[in-house]
Amino acid sequence: MQNRHSVSFALPSGIVLKGDRFGSDGGHAVLLAHGGGQTRHAWRSCGAKLGRAGYHAVAIDLRGHGKSDWSPDGDYRVDRFAEDLLAVADTFDRPPVLVGASLGGSSGLLAQGEYALQDRRGFAGLVLVDIAPRIRQEGADKVLGFMAENVDTGFASLQDAADAVARYLPHRPRPKNLDGLAKNLRQKADGRYYWHWDPRFVASSQRSQGDGRTQRMEAAAQSLTVPALLIRGTNSELVDAAAVQRFAELVPHAEIVDIAGAGHMVAGDRNDRFNSTILEFLQSWSSGQGAGASGSG
Repeated sequence: MQNRHSVSFALPSGIVLKGDRFGSDGGHAVLLAHGGGQTRHAWRSCGAKLGRAGYHAVAIDLRGHGKSDWSPDGDYRVDRFAEDLLAVADTFDRPPVLVGASLGGSSGLLAQGEYALQDRRGFAGLVLVDIAPRIRQEGADKVLGFMAENVDTGFASLQDAADAVARYLPHRPRPKNLDGLAKNLRQKADGRYYWHWDPRFVASSQRSQGDGRTQRMEAAAQSLTVPALLIRGTNSELVDAAAVQRFAELVPHAEIVDIAGAGHMVAGDRNDRFNSTILEFLQSWSSGQGAGASGSG
């Protein structure tokens, strides 16, 4: 059974990020960055599988999420997350491959395609999980709308929170055990359960939606030279076929994999298929063969 160890990263900015480490320090490094409103626990299965396969996988709570510090000024622009990821990457002996879902992917793309060109070491490879330079605004609005729905009032019980998730993700089987959901919530003194992230994150994200994101992300994508993989759920609310085609034009060396039956939360919808796709890409990268094929699942 793969052991999991807690780790902390004290960043130059003063922010402290919490995380979990899987595997041994001697393996190829993989940094796992979750989506907005999630925590490092979204990678629990993936991290364990990578650790068993000999990789050194680290899943972090992004700033303002889980047990990591909140931004003191409430600034949650993608730049801050990109800077944090690069700072964590600098703590590894060798550059890690960054696997980023949604917010984690956008931050990783900006970090590698823009910041890493400015004398930053960056990542050895980049995996974008259901995120691309171009996204459907309606899908992004839906995600942020769900996050904002109970941000102030919270939930009376874990069951109430599970009901809200079930309404938002009606295609996903309702879990019988709510322990996993509980890791994404915190119970306050009033007895109610609140999402385990800074409420100011939603407002900051909503303000940044119209600030030239697409053009900046496309420029970052076009600058990529490291091995790259885009994983998309075929039922994604954010990344449609046109967005995938545009990404292929911007990053012709990238591998693109569609996972059938998955929505935006790819890892949660098709966990086994997602994990095997990640492992296949990493094995190809670590063997020196690189990426370059397209596929579907």
